[in-house]
Amino acid sequence: MSPAETEALAIVRQADPDRYLATLYAPVARRGALFSLYAFNAEIGAVRDRISQPLPGEVRLQWWRDVLAAGDPEAAGGHPVTTALIETIRAHRLPAATFENMLEARIFDLYDDPMPSRTDLEGYCGETASALIQLCALVLDVEAAGRTAALAGHAGCAQAIAGLLRLLPIHRRRGQCYIPLDMLQAVGTTREALIAGEDREGAARAVAAMTALGREHLAAFREGAGALPGSLRPAYLPVALAGAYLDRIERGAVDPLEDIAAISPMRRHWLLLSHAMRGW
Repeated sequence: MSPAETEALAIVRQADPDRYLATLYAPVARRGALFSLYAFNAEIGAVRDRISQPLPGEVRLQWWRDVLAAGDPEAAGGHPVTTALIETIRAHRLPAATFENMLEARIFDLYDDPMPSRTDLEGYCGETASALIQLCALVLDVEAAGRTAALAGHAGCAQAIAGLLRLLPIHRRRGQCYIPLDMLQAVGTTREALIAGEDREGAARAVAAMTALGREHLAAFREGAGALPGSLRPAYLPVALAGAYLDRIERGAVDPLEDIAAISPMRRHWLLLSHAMRGW
């Protein structure tokens, strides 16, 4: 790997251990490119954590747009992730529009606006987690990737919904809520009550509905995943952990309003290894 890719690896190992471990099952020659994509995702996903007001966050996302549009690592002042990412985009001819859409979707993270509907949530998941899976698939096997876009859509939604449920305690403290308004209304609670923790029974129903949506997408992915080429498995391996996280939340092993659901390192390694070897 290049020095820039090595730095991207370090960022992913720290910020996104699930995707870091999954990448170790990819061909050695492709790992640096995958780490550059995951490091980019980690960087833009962490913008909210590094700001106190939305405007600086929008400026940061615009900086990424400008750098990627320029296609010149020097324009970013030698930032290691941009260097690695631009090299990956060039080498694998990755679509610029996908990165633009990812950055546009991340603007939502900067504000405390409600997620209007299930459709809006699925669109957000599609432009972030699903798009990332598809980009990784293009790196691994461009021909096969073109035949699996629908699978990437369901896989990314399942993975993102599990992630949003895990981060619910953090989002609540910020005043954010990614559970859609139509889903909250259907279970008889409100965004404000969930954030304040005032309606525990309503929150439990909302979490259950969100979990069911994640399982719906996971089931749709699994239904077609038997045909997933082995060459693309590393791009989809993080999805193998989504079901385990949803299980923990569904069983009540954690308080989803207060605690981040986790699985043991041994369980994580076993799930990744078994799916890397046998698929779905």
